[in-house]
Amino acid sequence: MQYWLMKSEPGEYSIDDLERDGTEHWDGVRNYQARNLMRDRMEVGDRVLFYHSNAKPPGVVGIAEIASGPYPDHTQFDPADKHYDPKSDPGDPRWIMVDVRFIEKLPRMVPLPELREYEELADMVLLNRSRLSVQPVTKEQFEFILELSLEPE
Repeated sequence: MQYWLMKSEPGEYSIDDLERDGTEHWDGVRNYQARNLMRDRMEVGDRVLFYHSNAKPPGVVGIAEIASGPYPDHTQFDPADKHYDPKSDPGDPRWIMVDVRFIEKLPRMVPLPELREYEELADMVLLNRSRLSVQPVTKEQFEFILELSLEPE
């Protein structure tokens, strides 16, 4: 099993939305490195830290799992969609997505400023100014963040 952090702006799609929907496709990824991680490394059953980005404060709010293998992101072909890519070819799609399934909300959000306080997380991609919306985390980082979510605020 592998571990990931996936970012979503809560105004676009929140952990509450995923809880309501149960399983949803993770569309709109338009970064080649993030796409490659989803396409080449993610596997069904991998665990995900659901991260609210562009929030005040941003932070880890829940757990999800990868629920499908990669498949073409339909939004790349829709001129009315904000993720439309006129250079993408339906015969050789440029962008992919995976399905993500809700597991649980954390007992409390673990905000980014708190994550920065711990040496155990110093090597975390998120804390090294990465803007990737999909990024790997280690099992140790994943478990450490879950433990932090159990502590009182």
